[in-house]
Amino acid sequence: MSYGIATSTNDIPLTVLLEINGFARVCIAAIVKERVNYREFGDRNGAPLFFFHGWPGSALQGEMMHDVARELGFRVIAPDRPGIGTSPMIADRKLADWPAQLATLADSLGIGRFAILGVSGGGPYALAAAWGLRERIIGAHIVCGAPQVAELAGTGRLHPSYRFLIWLYRNHPQAVRALFAAARPFMFWAEASRFLPPLRILLPRPDAEALADPAYFDVIFRCQRDAFANLDGLFTDASIYAEPWGFRPEEIRVPVHFWHGLEDANFHHSLAADLAERIPGARLTLVENEGHFSLPIRRVRELLAAIVEPR
Repeated sequence: MSYGIATSTNDIPLTVLLEINGFARVCIAAIVKERVNYREFGDRNGAPLFFFHGWPGSALQGEMMHDVARELGFRVIAPDRPGIGTSPMIADRKLADWPAQLATLADSLGIGRFAILGVSGGGPYALAAAWGLRERIIGAHIVCGAPQVAELAGTGRLHPSYRFLIWLYRNHPQAVRALFAAARPFMFWAEASRFLPPLRILLPRPDAEALADPAYFDVIFRCQRDAFANLDGLFTDASIYAEPWGFRPEEIRVPVHFWHGLEDANFHHSLAADLAERIPGARLTLVENEGHFSLPIRRVRELLAAIVEPR
């Protein structure tokens, strides 16, 4: 696993390679105004696959597919979105800005064409990339992805916690930020990871079973804690989901494959079906006995095996 940065240096490209505790840290300077930090997993010489993390989350989420990606020959590049993890904030960013930011990162890594995979809150970012980079993306895979919240007639098909946050954001947006600030000390409490596992009883059975594995639970908790490191970044990332996307799904012209668990309690599977119907040629795979967390954990081999290697 490795960690890197794409940043700007007054139009002078620069590459620096450091070895720290056996891990490669690659700092690549590109001709851009913003910096996007990323982590790599899987096979460093494999087919490029950009992975977009959920919310709240960070690039650490890509760790869950490291072993299978290495076995199947995928180089997984997981960027932290601006303001998340180690990537600095970009004020007033929009979802439709993501394709240009992703293109800059891919250029700095010398990657031309590539596949993309977005999980949960990473789903809209994968669709934005598919919309804005149609010549470079060979396929987009959306796993238990978030819907177009701003276009929903109602929020009844969302998890109750999401319904509450959306209502609060629309009526008292700063109260959402205050809520995140109140939760932040708990996320960084040394004993938090021991307190949370019993709460699995509140999850659908597939999710509770998947997160019973301490290794997977640890990855989920660490990437969520990463997101709380920067409250402005966390709030901006959350608010983007409640706003219009800035493009129409009907405009996407690359192959898109939706995967959704039939027991997903966060986003009802019919939301994925609605989006798939709007994208020309999109595929939809509904998976029995899988929920929101369990699907990308227990079906990672199936998900990666379905990705076509670039030609």
